[in-house]
Amino acid sequence: MIRVLLADDQSLVRAGFRALLDAQPDIEVAGEAADGEEALRRTRELRPDVVLMDIRMPLLDGLAATRRITGDDALNGVRVVMLTTFELDEYVFEAIRAGASGFLVKDTEPEELLRAVRAVVAGDALLSPGVTRRLIAEFAARSKEPAAADALAHLTEREREVMALVGIGLSNEEIARRLVVSPLTAKTHVSRTMVKLGARDRAQLVVLAYESGLVRPGWLG
Repeated sequence: MIRVLLADDQSLVRAGFRALLDAQPDIEVAGEAADGEEALRRTRELRPDVVLMDIRMPLLDGLAATRRITGDDALNGVRVVMLTTFELDEYVFEAIRAGASGFLVKDTEPEELLRAVRAVVAGDALLSPGVTRRLIAEFAARSKEPAAADALAHLTEREREVMALVGIGLSNEEIARRLVVSPLTAKTHVSRTMVKLGARDRAQLVVLAYESGLVRPGWLG
């Protein structure tokens, strides 16, 4: 059972999400929060699998709350999907930088929201369909963080190749076809690469691929 925490300052939004999620046989709403401070507190208390986090909330905004969650080793298993009314570039950049595993606009289709919850639990990065790879590339290119090239020293050549393909947004199935291996083998390479680099999920792996220079904006493999 996937346990979800709803963090949004609008009670009607939370009620709508709760009705949708609780109707699923594999998902349950573990709790709710009306502001960032409560979201952080409830996450520590409930240890949900996924937090659906609104970006704009009182006391502590969603980005700050997400940074605290993803920066807490005790909450390593918690995944955050950011929700906002506006699909603006800066929000995407900041959400991924804060450690979010996904980003969706609130008017997304119900099926897309459900897919997002299930995808991030499975370890996949999830971005709203309107958020393209170009935005991630631009975000990484503008990053002021030091280059992460040294972090790749412990990767095998095949793991570097797989990481680059993850960086341009390919799924495990697409990577498998590109490298002529089974999807299970591709998934294993991705998992090992994430472990070696200490990446929480594919979203972080994408950022590291650009920050290290392994993939550059506009590169399509």
